[in-house]
Amino acid sequence: MKIAENLFYTESHEWVRVEGNEAFVGVSDFAQHELGDIVFVEVDTVGETLSQGEVFGTIEAVKTVSDIYLPIGGEILAFNDLIESNPETINKDPYGDGWIIKIKMSNPAELDGLMSADAYQANVGA
Repeated sequence: MKIAENLFYTESHEWVRVEGNEAFVGVSDFAQHELGDIVFVEVDTVGETLSQGEVFGTIEAVKTVSDIYLPIGGEILAFNDLIESNPETINKDPYGDGWIIKIKMSNPAELDGLMSADAYQANVGA
């Protein structure tokens, strides 16, 4: 299992990569492994501003359907078109091409409450 160093993580296995005032959000390698083969991702919140911890979409795997939670509050700017047509990209490249949404952060200070790569690794017992 890979845990990327330059990201922030949540206990519900989402990650955040910050680029200026914007951030990319996806699910961790641990999460995609636990879910199994991902077959569909639904995000119908593009254009909405949500608070930290709110559900922004769902991810469907062969085994289950899970909610995806916003690690930090902000406006959902985009849904990754690649994921819409090729959801298995999350299984293959969860930290790269497998990002799910791009957001404009409302309060970057919320990042302080997220886990570092080392803390996330300890949390999942890797």
